[in-house]
Amino acid sequence: MAVQLQEVISLKDLKTFIQFPHRLYRGNPYWVPALVFDELNTLRRDKNPAFEYCEARYWLARREGKIVGRVAAIFNRRHVEKWGQKYLRFGWFDFIDDAEVSAALLGAVEDWGRALGMEAVHGPLGFTDMDREGMLIEGFDELATLATHYNYPYYPQHMERLGYAKDVDWVEYELTVPQEPNETIARIADLALRRNKLHLLEVRRKKDLLPYAYQLFDLLQEAYQDLYGFVPLTEKQVQSYVNQYFGFVTPEFVPVVLDQQGKIVGFGIVMPSLSRALQKARGRLFPFGFVHLLRALKKNDRADLYLVGVKREYQGKGVNAILMDRMHRHFIKLGITKVESNPELEMNANVQGQWKYYEKRQHKRRRVFIKHLGQENPA
Repeated sequence: MAVQLQEVISLKDLKTFIQFPHRLYRGNPYWVPALVFDELNTLRRDKNPAFEYCEARYWLARREGKIVGRVAAIFNRRHVEKWGQKYLRFGWFDFIDDAEVSAALLGAVEDWGRALGMEAVHGPLGFTDMDREGMLIEGFDELATLATHYNYPYYPQHMERLGYAKDVDWVEYELTVPQEPNETIARIADLALRRNKLHLLEVRRKKDLLPYAYQLFDLLQEAYQDLYGFVPLTEKQVQSYVNQYFGFVTPEFVPVVLDQQGKIVGFGIVMPSLSRALQKARGRLFPFGFVHLLRALKKNDRADLYLVGVKREYQGKGVNAILMDRMHRHFIKLGITKVESNPELEMNANVQGQWKYYEKRQHKRRRVFIKHLGQENPA
């Protein structure tokens, strides 16, 4: 029976859209579900401030009444304006191993792109860099993280068959935490603090960190402005992210470096790994999912790196060493033995150069694919 596409219009259909991967990946030991409330807040037009400058459409694919795939298409005006690229994004792309299903879903995205006058389709991407992005092409037997997609090995094969090619790759590392602080990093950190008249913010409670949240996002936007596909966030988006995620932050996992005036010059955001907890909770906080997450936040031997930002005029002056030294000492204190780097652009030598002091393995790679709309899907 032919594949039938259904555009998602109602809230009920959107919830079905969000739940599809739970069935597709049921029993898979590497897939980590996104938080359901987070997905709803991201995909709902009345919840996500990105809809001030984005349009989006979502489709479900059915065969004989059974859902067999899904996809989102996102028209991000800020991307077009900032990068001068008439590109339409796709994301939330999941499907059974069936060429007709993947072709129908991406065909709907491409048709909308042509109707909008777009020149290419690329993804997987979200509304912003804070959303999950990139399709896994290496590391299918590695545990995903809260920040990343997992997908089956057949996904990239479908992309290539449909005429999509590499646009950019991210690599990911697993780092082993030494049992003692690294003397070289500690020496560089101490020198950087004294030479640049910097100091670390000392906080014990989340509310002590909250006054710096907006400074942190300002620095984030400055540090990330040249990275692939980055678009600046609005004030409403920043407020939304602070409200949505600050409750999960553990202050000792967020080192912040300040100058003499108390302004942020560098920060890191790290969290105990929530991967296993999210699997147990099935992506839901209630009725008992939050218990698994609280346990993971309090007792864990793994951590995930999320964001690191250093003010431009302080880059190359040892601020990264200050952040690394502080986190390393916390890892030792808390019994963290393994750390996930999460995605970093493959050409970002500055970031990858930091890991030379640690035992590491590059265990995952993910890709954004692109197809120029002059191309037709291969038969």
